[in-house]
Amino acid sequence: MGMAPNLIPTISNSPTPFPTSSPFSFKTQNSSLFSNTVTSTIHTHKTSFPLRICTNSQFFSTRRLFLPSVSGIWDAITGSNNPREAVAAIRRGMVLFRQGDVAGSVAEFDKAIELDPRQKAYLWQRGLSLYYLDRFEEGAEQFRIDVAQNPNDTEESIWCFLCEAQLYGVKEARERFLEVGRDPRPVMREAYNMFKDGGDPEKLADAFKNGLDNDYFYASLYAGLYYEAQKKPDEAKAHILAAYQSSYGQRSDDYMASLAKVHCVCRNWESD
Repeated sequence: MGMAPNLIPTISNSPTPFPTSSPFSFKTQNSSLFSNTVTSTIHTHKTSFPLRICTNSQFFSTRRLFLPSVSGIWDAITGSNNPREAVAAIRRGMVLFRQGDVAGSVAEFDKAIELDPRQKAYLWQRGLSLYYLDRFEEGAEQFRIDVAQNPNDTEESIWCFLCEAQLYGVKEARERFLEVGRDPRPVMREAYNMFKDGGDPEKLADAFKNGLDNDYFYASLYAGLYYEAQKKPDEAKAHILAAYQSSYGQRSDDYMASLAKVHCVCRNWESD
């Protein structure tokens, strides 16, 4: 970003907390879908771009929160705590989303942008929340901004498509599709190609049903989301419920596992 060195707080699903910051955990009682305890930490990581970290054969996203050390020095001189307050607001927003309070999460993400406008270029979490509030135009804008900063993010490209499919239909959304770099995860490469070029979501789900837990989860989730873009709610329900009810969906603290739960709550879906 033209500033060196960069000291960037990141959201991590790592079980090991950063020495100077305690992980926070919570258990909600708002819905049976949100009965798991979820733990997250924020730590610092020097990098120029968001990374995909492979832990125990499972890929997790550590998309960064923007906070260059140069601006931190200036904030120390001027007495401003805005960047740190913005990070705290993002963390609160993520907690609220996991709890199913989607509107509350957007309020916190917007507060973070107000405190530190640089954060907007990295707030993929906000884009997800906007989708579930049917604010598709704003969601698409958020994902396009994010992809401009990180042109290798498969999921943000797909979520931009999902927002624009609701606005313009699948055909035009595909014409506007954001092409990104190669995802290291085979399941997401297949999902990306399906959204980009068209394909059969049943084949995607079947290809990974006997694979790793996280691969099955992502194949089911994105098969369901593809059906939702095509206005096929019954097929969407079957696959997204399968993702939520999978072992990965039940046990992982991956933000997307929480998203599967949120999706079911927002659509009033329960297992038959």
